[in-house]
Amino acid sequence: MNIALWLERIARARPDAPALFLGREMLADYAGLDRRARAVAGWLQEQGVRPGDRVALFMGNAPEYLTALYGIWYAGAAAVPINAKLHGAEAAWIIANAEARLVLADPDHRAALAAEGVSALPVAEAAPVTTIAARAPGDLAWLFYTSGTTGRPKGVMITHRMLMAMSLSYLADVDAVTAEDATLYAAPMSHGAGLYALVHVLRGARHVCPESGGFDEGEILDLAQHHGRLHLFAAPTMVRRLTAHARAKGARGEGLRSITYGGGPMYEADIRDAVDWFGPVFIQIYGQGEAPMAITALSRDEVADRSHPDWRARLGSVGRAQSVVEIRIADAQGRDLAEGEVGEILVRGDLVMPGYWQNPEATASALRDGWLWTGDLGRMDSDGYLTLCDRSKDMIISGGTNIYPREVEEVLLSHPEVIEAAVVGAPDPDWGEVVVAFVAGTATAEALDAHCRAHIARFKRPKRYIAVESLPRNNYGKVLKTALRARLAPDQDAETSDSTR
Repeated sequence: MNIALWLERIARARPDAPALFLGREMLADYAGLDRRARAVAGWLQEQGVRPGDRVALFMGNAPEYLTALYGIWYAGAAAVPINAKLHGAEAAWIIANAEARLVLADPDHRAALAAEGVSALPVAEAAPVTTIAARAPGDLAWLFYTSGTTGRPKGVMITHRMLMAMSLSYLADVDAVTAEDATLYAAPMSHGAGLYALVHVLRGARHVCPESGGFDEGEILDLAQHHGRLHLFAAPTMVRRLTAHARAKGARGEGLRSITYGGGPMYEADIRDAVDWFGPVFIQIYGQGEAPMAITALSRDEVADRSHPDWRARLGSVGRAQSVVEIRIADAQGRDLAEGEVGEILVRGDLVMPGYWQNPEATASALRDGWLWTGDLGRMDSDGYLTLCDRSKDMIISGGTNIYPREVEEVLLSHPEVIEAAVVGAPDPDWGEVVVAFVAGTATAEALDAHCRAHIARFKRPKRYIAVESLPRNNYGKVLKTALRARLAPDQDAETSDSTR
């Protein structure tokens, strides 16, 4: 089944329902959104696009993004959404790797591609198609390219079945959606925010593109108050920024119904601060491109709860398995580990990708015996709550002991003079690796070391503290630990603590 049929059905059932907005201005009801998608599909067919072809989208958040996405699916093609923050050369590589039949881009991104010798077209319309192309559940719908922090990005093949499983699991495990709700595209539509468009189409909710085209704290609060019952997907850094802005302005987030966060580690201090200010509007999800948005969820009640004996541990977790997946914690040989033991997180179910685009070696490494090896390390408690420890490649082994950077980062971030922190391992002739912390803020190395000594075992504390103005991040907002490790070369000019264990 073609995932786009949900738009056709809601357009028939509620043609006059408001559908698409730019800021406060309504651009289309559901009948109009359906017509536009059909017209884009008709134009794509005139350009030679056929079912199964890939069509790339390289543009910022805008109403045209949604009509283009559904036009691609109406034509039976697969969308290749490209992060709008990428360099033209990076986008050109993705376009070539995907063997895209056509590239759709806004003026700025057309210019960036032209500089790389790649032609792109604006989204256009022609005679609307009368029939939506039939697609099988296993057909490619969305080719998602990973962030590529350790090399060339890989193309995750996301099928129509995966998108349906993700969307229905959202309703079962994450949040209710009604026709009175609105979803705001403040995070990239090429990623989680765009994926969540599907469930909001299914329920006939409103779709709001901010006039800024992205994340602006004041604009979000204004649009929430104007539209009411507003939902948005946000990375943890966005939650922190929104909370700080709202506090400074004395704004309590009137009209915000839910903020689903994921895509990186949410530190306890940040989410407690956000809940204290905005109330119980936050929901956490854990997923990855290979199993998009629906591995686990932590409900709004669990995020806000402070009465359960285990509330702190649960708040530090990513919740429990969503309905469409099985989860295991395994050692390097694939053997199940006991409750509370740390191992790699394995996932199985209709949510999991069939493989990487034209990359059989990477596929064979990630998919083994029907399970997705996520590359994430975690532990499961007796109640089924999954706690992420780190990426397997980020774990530090010092003196034969495993140290998980996130645990140390949580402690550092609880210091009042720390704005952000990241922990990596540095090679050491005696210990194999030692812990190094990059810290933005005003705290001294001595103060940070005393803070760590008071809260974690001595062997876990950083042996070096390096002051930075900010942490390097990729275009998805994730900290580039590869860049931090590169800074650890022979240079020893950083503030240093006592290295004894």
